[in-house]
Amino acid sequence: MHSDIKNNIQHLLDTRQRQILGIVGAPGAGKSTLVAQIVEHFGSQVVVLPMDGFHLADAELRRLGRDQRKGAPDTFDAAGFVSLLSRVRHQTDEVIYAPEFDRSLEAGIAGSIAIAPETPLVIAEGNYLLLQTGAWRHVRPLLDASWYVDVDEVLRMPRLIERHVQFGRTPEAARAWVMASDEPNARLIEQCKPLADWLVPWA
Repeated sequence: MHSDIKNNIQHLLDTRQRQILGIVGAPGAGKSTLVAQIVEHFGSQVVVLPMDGFHLADAELRRLGRDQRKGAPDTFDAAGFVSLLSRVRHQTDEVIYAPEFDRSLEAGIAGSIAIAPETPLVIAEGNYLLLQTGAWRHVRPLLDASWYVDVDEVLRMPRLIERHVQFGRTPEAARAWVMASDEPNARLIEQCKPLADWLVPWA
């Protein structure tokens, strides 16, 4: 992990009050890998709050006719995410529980993540933390800092296709899903790049 990343995390920890860092990037940019390295280095000082835990259930997406666009902004409980993030921001006297996304089930698991009162740094990780539409527009004011994971498209696309293959799609189906669903989302996310406090070069 680059020294600039470590130094910026340490700066947030040195404030001596809970900080919320948003880490944003297009699908396949490497957000989860970056966050995992931060957690490995800083240990229990950091708890991750993944936006993916707020995916609407597949049954609800089918009811709404959005199951073929899973991953788009309107396939999440954005208001629920904002509500929990607001609790993390303002409520520091008791444990707050958050959902985690299980990729093997393609579903969020409630109460999987515990954010203790003494947790100094919470990292909110997800695609739409800087989006300025719908309930998503309320996320940025709750963040102390926001980073955009900036990766070369030549690396991102194959990585994303491979991830879909690992979770059961054929290479052809994975590529088709990426082009029809993930890439329109990626273009939307990229428009938010100027709103980030720091562009993190990543590979």
